[in-house]
Amino acid sequence: MKIGVPTEIKPHESRVGVTPAGAQALIRSGHDVNIQSGAGKLSGFSDTEFEKVGCSFSDSIEGVYELAEMIIKVKEPIASEYDLIQPNQLLFTYFHFASSETLTKAMIKSGAVCLAYETVEDNGTLPLLIPMSEVAGRMATQEGAKYLEKPQGGLGILLGGVTGVKPANVLIIGGGVSGTEAARMAAGLGANVTILDTNLNRLRTLESIMPANVTPVYSTAHTIDKEVRRSHLIIGTVLIPGSKAPKLIRKEMLSTMLPGTVLVDVAIDQGGCFETSEPTTHDSPILIKEGIIHYAVTNMPGAVPFTSTTALTNATLRYALELANKGWKLACVENKALAKGLNVVNGSIVYKEVADAFDLDYIDPLIFLEN
Repeated sequence: MKIGVPTEIKPHESRVGVTPAGAQALIRSGHDVNIQSGAGKLSGFSDTEFEKVGCSFSDSIEGVYELAEMIIKVKEPIASEYDLIQPNQLLFTYFHFASSETLTKAMIKSGAVCLAYETVEDNGTLPLLIPMSEVAGRMATQEGAKYLEKPQGGLGILLGGVTGVKPANVLIIGGGVSGTEAARMAAGLGANVTILDTNLNRLRTLESIMPANVTPVYSTAHTIDKEVRRSHLIIGTVLIPGSKAPKLIRKEMLSTMLPGTVLVDVAIDQGGCFETSEPTTHDSPILIKEGIIHYAVTNMPGAVPFTSTTALTNATLRYALELANKGWKLACVENKALAKGLNVVNGSIVYKEVADAFDLDYIDPLIFLEN
């Protein structure tokens, strides 16, 4: 199969779809890997490294799309890429369709096969979301700590406090991968951490694995309302696969918070779990509303591209090999986890939550897989 890896052109996106090691594995399986020149530079991977493992190169993004049967990316295509995508071309990347009707309709129009990392589901887990969730969770605490500093507009509180001075109160909404990693980081810095979830089994697990300064609590609207009043850093990580994130902190709650409180919305790719969140970039990462700092960068892991690219390729490679070796139809028939990743196929939405998000028609993916 001819595989293309274009340069990511979303603002401040420094990752690349595959590492040289990943490209080598694909090539050794008999596939051609065409890289856009310089695509790996910002992640710390030179063209020379890709050349040594047998990759070919295109000077332009147009060249990559023109040659490829399968495109491996990191982030969703942006508007300037829409017309480059070909009917029946397989796109394997993060899409987060439920947060963008424009993107959804553009991919329907393209006639491509869109297989989304974030909805590949294996035994109830999201294996291609996990590595970036780990990165984003850890970064959420790191960035939150920074914006709590007074020069950034924050409360001026050190997350872990010092001798004789209380640490900051950190509230984490969602006890999944991102929430767990955010809690680990905050706890390690000495903060007083409360982590909320509605899954009692998950709360029991968190109780057993977290240090003493982390308190797992059952999440209710009342609990959230109470906790935001005393928290200095609030991190939202709640995710519903393929759907928009629920709005768990409402606009009217901002007035009950301490001025200078920091909100970090890790769920912003799926629309955000704070009502007042708006997507931001690494170039301009925060918005201040009613004295409350909102950090909602849509590609947080892009700030640490070497770590992120390596972790992502470690997770995606085995699935990319299946798709390349078997073709997308057979791969999805034989691997139900991959089949869950299908979102748009040849002009039809085949993931119900995406169709429901925009009141569009849904087609059962089996119609495509059985023909």
